[in-house]
Amino acid sequence: MPAAPAVPPAPAAAAPLAALRRLEWRVRHAVEAMLSGEYRSVFRGRGMEFDQVVKYEFGDDVRDIDWNVTARLGEPYRKKFVEEREVTVLLVLEDAPSLGFGSGAQSRREALLELAGLVMLLGAVNRDRVGFVHAAPGGNDVREPVRGRGRILQLAASLLARPAPAPDAPAPVPPWRFLARAAPKHSILIWLGDFPPVARSSGDDPRPEGWSVLQRRYQTMGFRVDDPWDRQLPKGEPFAAYDAVAGRLVTIDGSAAEQAAHAAWVAARERAWQTLFPDPLTRLAVGTGENRLDALVRFFHARMNPGRG
Repeated sequence: MPAAPAVPPAPAAAAPLAALRRLEWRVRHAVEAMLSGEYRSVFRGRGMEFDQVVKYEFGDDVRDIDWNVTARLGEPYRKKFVEEREVTVLLVLEDAPSLGFGSGAQSRREALLELAGLVMLLGAVNRDRVGFVHAAPGGNDVREPVRGRGRILQLAASLLARPAPAPDAPAPVPPWRFLARAAPKHSILIWLGDFPPVARSSGDDPRPEGWSVLQRRYQTMGFRVDDPWDRQLPKGEPFAAYDAVAGRLVTIDGSAAEQAAHAAWVAARERAWQTLFPDPLTRLAVGTGENRLDALVRFFHARMNPGRG
């Protein structure tokens, strides 16, 4: 099939495209100098096709041990994998209205979009295929994975240029059934969103339908951005804040009851977050005031060195 002609970026994507180009040199420096070969290993090292079972030798990754074979034969055996030539990175951005909150200079949504852009740039530098699913209240937009710096830059710019949903819009619903076959097996699926809490008393499960299938098919990771108020309410004199959803002013007084309610909210959110991503090395939470690229570098280092830190 002949290659599709290059499509020039839409005017709305011009500013994000320029911003991405300014970030690109930092990303290349991170891959070449700070991460060296680790980025490739993190995204490729676990995304492999199973080949056979072989005897475990000192220095092999203990995560590859086949415990069933080991128990049956009485000595350790591990699974051997054949590395795939190409990796697909699929981002799922759950663009919820709640992401529009921001107590400082930047909202959670702005920071999360920057994080998504950095991941897509990393994929471009690593010569991977990159695509995204933008789940918004008005519907879902699926962009199939593409390869090449220019095409990935334009794809990332089109994502960053999306308008924010209205504060009173309903929560989006990502197309989870479709995602079960949206990318090749062993692809990297990164879910970016707000990940709201789930009340323990409700008995609700934060995992979407078919989540276990997705986790078996893909390498799943979760990325979120926290506002400072998400982690701790401000202390001091009472002040008024505007609730965009309710359309009214509310008073933050820092009372003991208010602090207790916030602590319960944080605990419920963390329970839901850890239910979706039980392995700490598959979830990344970054503050709006933190450097997103530095956070990604630390995340990859931790995945490469799970016994350290």
